[in-house]
Amino acid sequence: MDSIYIYGGNFLRGETKIQGSKNAVLPILAASLLVKGTCVIKNCPRIADVYLMQNLLQELGCFVSWAGSTVTVNAFHVNDRRISGESVTRMRSSVMLLGAALGRFGEVTMAYPGGCVIGRRPIDIHLSALRKMGVEIEEQEQFFTAKAKRLQGAEIRLPFPSVGATENVVLAAVTAEGTTVLENAAKEPEIEALCEFLAAAGADIEGIGKDCLKIKGVEKLHEAKYKVPADRIVAGTYLTAALAAGGSIFLENAPAGQMQTLLAVAEEMGACVTVNDEGVGVDVIHKLKACSYLKTEVHPGFPTDLQSPLMAALSIARGQSVIEENIFENRFRIVNDLLRMGANIEVIKNKAYINGVERLKGADVEAEELRGGAALVVAGLAAEGKSVVRNRHFIERGYENICKDLRNLGADINII
Repeated sequence: MDSIYIYGGNFLRGETKIQGSKNAVLPILAASLLVKGTCVIKNCPRIADVYLMQNLLQELGCFVSWAGSTVTVNAFHVNDRRISGESVTRMRSSVMLLGAALGRFGEVTMAYPGGCVIGRRPIDIHLSALRKMGVEIEEQEQFFTAKAKRLQGAEIRLPFPSVGATENVVLAAVTAEGTTVLENAAKEPEIEALCEFLAAAGADIEGIGKDCLKIKGVEKLHEAKYKVPADRIVAGTYLTAALAAGGSIFLENAPAGQMQTLLAVAEEMGACVTVNDEGVGVDVIHKLKACSYLKTEVHPGFPTDLQSPLMAALSIARGQSVIEENIFENRFRIVNDLLRMGANIEVIKNKAYINGVERLKGADVEAEELRGGAALVVAGLAAEGKSVVRNRHFIERGYENICKDLRNLGADINII
């Protein structure tokens, strides 16, 4: 069956190691298409989305192999210029192959990408930016074709700091003719990781980590090795699990510098947070209090990917919390399931008013997307009795060992 069974009420204690970052490794895997040779990517999480990206690369002609958590991609003999099939429609990050394929071939025919049902995520920003680099795009109902005789550097200002559009422009620009200046670029840590990988392969990128990137095109990239950083969203999810269930846990190699907004919220709620060179610790001894007001923003603001897991924890905090969702309009889809578990939440437009209850009760619920599914697991840990979270496959898109990790921390959780 495709379900997770949870018997709530156990405190979480102990430590767990955080996996490699999903949102970093996917564009890095796409970037390997630019290298006529072999790239070695270490600390790669074994998750569904990575396997989907692997399938897409193999369909293009890449040789992909695993050794533990290390992935080797050889893109020397790539020749197919069509990116289609079920893997594209199931994964939003497949759009990263657009910029990489244009950089490698100068043309690509691609199906429109899919992903989670958390709201509109059109690729018009991507296409508009690429047009400024000399790309001609012909759009059809189910697919589009992009061509450029020679990608040209350009001055581009994004209307919104879109992570995907930033990554696609960077991927197209590293081997373009001339210099590309990208303003209002997204500053997420995962973009830094992509730029670091490309730099290791010979790309010339200035301003890494800032909102203005200057990319001088090089003739070609060379083979490279890179270690994927730890996943800040997985670390944040486990931290919210501790907030919900109580206890004392340590998140080995959690990237504290990328988690400042969540750590501040945890401390506001009354948790004791400790940070050292090895990771992040959180102690929850007493019933936590509400977070007065929180809004999701682009980095370095509070990440939308952690809004749902935090909502689950806030549903049993003392007092009223308010969450304003500014990134995806359907991030509140889990509210109905939380209400079935006994939560007291009212949604008005893009704000959720969460009135903490004494406890949640176990229920049979269904994951509809990745982070919402993880949030239902968090809620199940705090609930009284048995919870069943169905559609586990959504959660496995981004979490390598969520059940095993939480079980090692003392949770009564199993896959059935």
